[in-house]
Amino acid sequence: MSTRLTAAAFATGGIQFLIYPAIRPSGDDAAAMASTEWVIGHAAAMFGFILIGLAVLGLHQVLGDRLSLRAAVVTWIGAGLTLPYYGAEDFGLNVIARRSLRDQAPALMELAQEFRHGPVALTMFAAGLLLLGAGVVMAAISVWRSGTLPRWSGTALALGFVLFIPQFFGPYPLRIAHGALIMIGGLWLATALQTARPRVKSAIV
Repeated sequence: MSTRLTAAAFATGGIQFLIYPAIRPSGDDAAAMASTEWVIGHAAAMFGFILIGLAVLGLHQVLGDRLSLRAAVVTWIGAGLTLPYYGAEDFGLNVIARRSLRDQAPALMELAQEFRHGPVALTMFAAGLLLLGAGVVMAAISVWRSGTLPRWSGTALALGFVLFIPQFFGPYPLRIAHGALIMIGGLWLATALQTARPRVKSAIV
């Protein structure tokens, strides 16, 4: 990836994480899960995970050190473990909720809770988010040590991913603020990459 594409991936990925809570309904009932906004919001999050993974890989191509390579590997594994849960939340729960409303069968929503709290699904989801947080922190440390990009430019994004699990337990406005934090982090790194471009060696494809 070129520096420009890496910057675009950070910026666009970060924006997706604000779109996610801003569009997604704040409730978790059948009406919320059956809505188009539920599907669009969760899809934005999935695109965000993919783009951040690509961006961290591009960052390694810019910085070229071992730590940034490890960050890319860990981030990709984390995204891989996280995406199946988000896909089921997006499409599976939407189908269950629409059927529940259509058939006036509230008991069907018990299936949603069985999936959400299933030990295998929940463990994969938590492990994926923890690995994503670790990968982005490693990337921020690599930026700090590089001497190429501004030292603090990776910190907001790293903080956002470290807080990904805790923010689920806060009020919904906090979740929107968390999305804004990740967006700021993505835009900050994108700007740093663009302004540092003349001093950066990047692999252009």
